[in-house]
Amino acid sequence: MTQSHFRRVVLKLSGEALAGRQGYGIDPAVVDLIALQIKEVVAMGIELAVVVGGGNIWRGTAGSAQGMDRATADYMGMLATVINSMALQDALEKHGVDTRVQTAIEMKEIAEPYIRRRAIRHLEKGRVVIFAAGTGNPYFSTDTTAALRAAEIEADVMLKATKEEGVYDSDPRKNPDARKFDELQYLDLLNKGLRVMDSTATSLCMDNDIPIIVFDLGVYGNIRRAVMGESIGTFVRGGGQANGREGDSE
Repeated sequence: MTQSHFRRVVLKLSGEALAGRQGYGIDPAVVDLIALQIKEVVAMGIELAVVVGGGNIWRGTAGSAQGMDRATADYMGMLATVINSMALQDALEKHGVDTRVQTAIEMKEIAEPYIRRRAIRHLEKGRVVIFAAGTGNPYFSTDTTAALRAAEIEADVMLKATKEEGVYDSDPRKNPDARKFDELQYLDLLNKGLRVMDSTATSLCMDNDIPIIVFDLGVYGNIRRAVMGESIGTFVRGGGQANGREGDSE
């Protein structure tokens, strides 16, 4: 079995990641490719949990901006994450990966309620756990959910899958001279206003010393590379943390 730098990881996927090029809904072919990458990581003996967003179906902030009650719009977004989680679970189980969906809002006919100890037990048994329905509370993003769950299950790292190669000093799609950071500290994300994830999620990771690897999900195999500590994307950590990545030194 290949030795990984991390024992237990939380993978954060955006809802848009499941939509593929169509930009909305769920693309089964894209979900299948993600499932294959997750299967590869689990086969290495890594305990892996996933948090999926719901932006490919519904965004609470968008609904709120159009006059909808913010709490109602956010609850609708939580339900969208459940749909995405079930799609990912189906793809994983078709590839023989034991998977459990746990929801922060109880819906026992289709998923387990989120119970921290049960989630950890599933991970210890080699099952993938997908955390759905956010934190169960409005006004919190799924990035914050990923940071919170990572702290609760004592994950070694949070993997933030994006459409970019890492964190840049400006939008690389608008600025061809944008510079990618190989490594940052938590305070850099907050002080420089780098829009990787919201400040609540960043603060949770900072307070609990959970490193973050921001990487491009569009390159097949990048989930495994991130888990193995290869120098891809951007590594975010505290001032006293060792990054543990190949080719890097303090």
